Amino acid sequence: MTLVNKFYPFDKIIIIYALLMVLIIITFGQPLTDYINEILLYLLAAAVSFLIAMFVDESKGRWAVLVRLIYSGVLFALFYRLTGGTMFLLFDSFFDYQIIGFEQAVYGLSPTLYIDEHLLNPVVTEILSFTYFCYYPMVPVFMLTLFFKKDYAVLKHFLAAASLTYFVSFMLFFIYPVEGPRWHFAGQYLNQIDGYFFRYLVEVVINNGAIRGGCMPSSHTGIALLIMMYCFKHYPLWGKILLPIVIGLSLGTVWGRFHYISDVYVGAAIAIAAYYLVQIKYPAWTAVEYKLLDEQKVKADYVS
Repeated sequence: MTLVNKFYPFDKIIIIYALLMVLIIITFGQPLTDYINEILLYLLAAAVSFLIAMFVDESKGRWAVLVRLIYSGVLFALFYRLTGGTMFLLFDSFFDYQIIGFEQAVYGLSPTLYIDEHLLNPVVTEILSFTYFCYYPMVPVFMLTLFFKKDYAVLKHFLAAASLTYFVSFMLFFIYPVEGPRWHFAGQYLNQIDGYFFRYLVEVVINNGAIRGGCMPSSHTGIALLIMMYCFKHYPLWGKILLPIVIGLSLGTVWGRFHYISDVYVGAAIAIAAYYLVQIKYPAWTAVEYKLLDEQKVKADYVS
């Protein structure tokens, strides 16, 4: 197998993103010594992706396939954590006031403050907390389900779209830094959000895993919507099951004070754009791979 066709589209997107972030940090990071950890980790991620693509042979068994395809999920989590260190790469403050002003002009009120004053209800909170919490197992469950079903082509296709969705979102975090309503309005809320079991789980995850900033866009909404679209395309029953969950998740991001409504719209728009871009471009992206595989098969048949 030649060097070219060892790399799937998602491998290339991951490597390009990691190296692009290194270039951006070197160009804009001041002082550069504050960004050494980020530079090293992005370089490490690019190297890991390259080495796995080059040397993990999927023909060696299911474990090799698992490593070859699922490693990307681990890097997505790493890349998210790294956005915390580059939040103020270009600007030294958050732009929440602009989104708040925009939504005030559109809706005639601040949605997050209106929910706080008029709509909070423990039962509704628990339902929306459940749908919001579904995001966390959704990505690994979807990827592992495709792996165990041996739907590798669908998984590779999804990973290309997911990579684009995540990376566009992560770059917007520092291009347009927004901390989110739970931080910005921390001293203005009149009520505490009370729920039951899932509200507690969401708070544990957020308090231990979320970064301050990274609000615009809502990558949670984007990735959940992307998974639902792939389900509707390939597994319609799963898509129907996910539909109310994704709607509830999107509402839960605003209800739980994690995002503004605008973040949800932008996250959804990025996911839809990534989905259709991959639908259109994937055949061209893999054309060289298929051509090389056909040539190798012809040569093998000729030799035999």
